[in-house]
Amino acid sequence: MGVMYIITLMENIVPVSDEHVTVTVENFDGVEVVLYQPKQPGGDPEARRAVIYLHGGGWCLGSSRMGPYDMLARKMAIELNAVIVSVEYRLAPAHHFPVPYEDVYRVVKHFLQMGVLAQFSVDPGRIAISGDSAGGNLAAAVSQQLLKEPSPQVHLKAQALIYPVLQALDLNTPSYQQNQDMPILPRTLMVRFWSLYFTSDKAFFRAMMSNTHNNPESSSLLKFVNWSAFLPESYRRKYNYSAPAVGRGQFGTSQPSPSLADPRASPLLVPDSALRSLPKAYILTCEYDVLRDDGIMYVTRLRAAGVAVTHQHYQAGFHGALMFTVWPADFLLARRMTDDYVRWLKENL
Repeated sequence: MGVMYIITLMENIVPVSDEHVTVTVENFDGVEVVLYQPKQPGGDPEARRAVIYLHGGGWCLGSSRMGPYDMLARKMAIELNAVIVSVEYRLAPAHHFPVPYEDVYRVVKHFLQMGVLAQFSVDPGRIAISGDSAGGNLAAAVSQQLLKEPSPQVHLKAQALIYPVLQALDLNTPSYQQNQDMPILPRTLMVRFWSLYFTSDKAFFRAMMSNTHNNPESSSLLKFVNWSAFLPESYRRKYNYSAPAVGRGQFGTSQPSPSLADPRASPLLVPDSALRSLPKAYILTCEYDVLRDDGIMYVTRLRAAGVAVTHQHYQAGFHGALMFTVWPADFLLARRMTDDYVRWLKENL
């Protein structure tokens, strides 16, 4: 089952158009994107929605061309009558942070120009950014960064984050502990993704594994990821909070990236004032997922800042479940997740 899942998940397809969707590969400010445009006749083309979608894979793996992502993009394009922009950002470890983030940000800034939106018949008031796992991280970070733009012409209407990874400071939250050996995304793999996103220094990975990777700069931000304050009691359960240890910030013979404290890498590391003007949010979390608590903490913090949030938690869910829509791994849970997600977009975009 695991082998078949990996084979299915990693199988890239050649983007091709069909009777419902025109699919093309474009270049947006130097970054490759796969563009899905619906062929629906009639209606006002100026009312067309758009979703900028960012694939998961721990910033190290994946492609928007994968079968499950291609299927999801086509479904959204048809059911939402929306233009879908799937971004082929560069991957770690060949390209450490902030390269993947900067690729995505360039695409978003390019697409949100009035002339580009008009070219694709997109209503500038009906645009969302979305992504799963590491893609959810990138979507959240871009949503925050756009608020810092001087006099933007276009604002995002919504952000939809699917089991997002949102912080690198505390890798020992209750969900990291509860699900440390869970298939698909065990703790060791998620920690390796985080370490490779920042640096190729293996000593840094070992420090992250023991949760002793924080430096004086990042330790001052631990208050923003204090799960004893931001998780409901039902998720804290038997676990007792202990603040991560603070090291000198040096590992082996090289310095780790100073990006550990950068909110563009960890969107939870911002004060409430930086959250208040964010677009409405959809956040999907799964019980059997090391990243569960990242998403729930963001739900708590966004709501406290006055942002409208729809939190969809799947008690039987596991990390990556949304991708199980391709034979032989075609799960009813994945179909339900997809339908719920697309329904929210239809109602809120």
